Amino acid sequence: MDIATIVGMILGYALVIAALLMGPGIAPYIDIPSVLIVIGGCAGIIMMCVPMGTFLNFGKVTMKTVKYPLEDSSKLIALLVEFAVKARRDGILSLESAGDDVTDEFLKKGIRLAVDGTEPEVIKGILETELNYMGERHKSGATLMGFLVDYGPAMGMIGTLIGLVAMLQTMDDPSSIGPAMAVALLTTFYGAMIANMFAGPLKAKLEGRSSQETLIREIMIAGIMAIQAGDNPRIVEQKLNAYLAPKQRKSQFD
Repeated sequence: MDIATIVGMILGYALVIAALLMGPGIAPYIDIPSVLIVIGGCAGIIMMCVPMGTFLNFGKVTMKTVKYPLEDSSKLIALLVEFAVKARRDGILSLESAGDDVTDEFLKKGIRLAVDGTEPEVIKGILETELNYMGERHKSGATLMGFLVDYGPAMGMIGTLIGLVAMLQTMDDPSSIGPAMAVALLTTFYGAMIANMFAGPLKAKLEGRSSQETLIREIMIAGIMAIQAGDNPRIVEQKLNAYLAPKQRKSQFD
């Protein structure tokens, strides 16, 4: 679980709420017509942009910013080096039982293909194709958040125009100016909040998650290729450590 996402969201919203409480309170900032314009409008626009199945996955996409298991790259490299040692000592067929203990399906598939004697080009092609389509799936999730970043403020502006028109039509009635102005301003407020304090940060988090998982998968592919080629475990470790920053690199042979 990513605590940073939760803590950051709580902190950001808590500070905004605290600022509101120091002023007139929260009640003046709650306006149902503004909520309908911004939230309902954004939902409708996203439905027009993507298939219904993608739209219904919005909750799952949001949860991936909080609960998203990601393997530690250093531990992964250590595991692949262990496999390289075992394959060099006992033959690549010895990895058949070791592969059964691997929980990551991508890595398990690569090991099984190598154990089965599949040609290196075929293994690499299969794994890279799966990696590419994984990236496309991740991109579609980030795109959902991107729609909110784009259309949240736009719906806020539409609500502002609606409020201004209502206000101008009732200038002769001072009592109606206030509610109309509230709609005009609060829709912009809601749109800015959605874009900058929800969708924008979560979109950045999803893109970062995708980059991290892509790196993990690339390390797996490189490790499997090196193991199948029969490379010395030290060479395998050096090849895989090249994917990491110098301060993250660890060696089992020092």
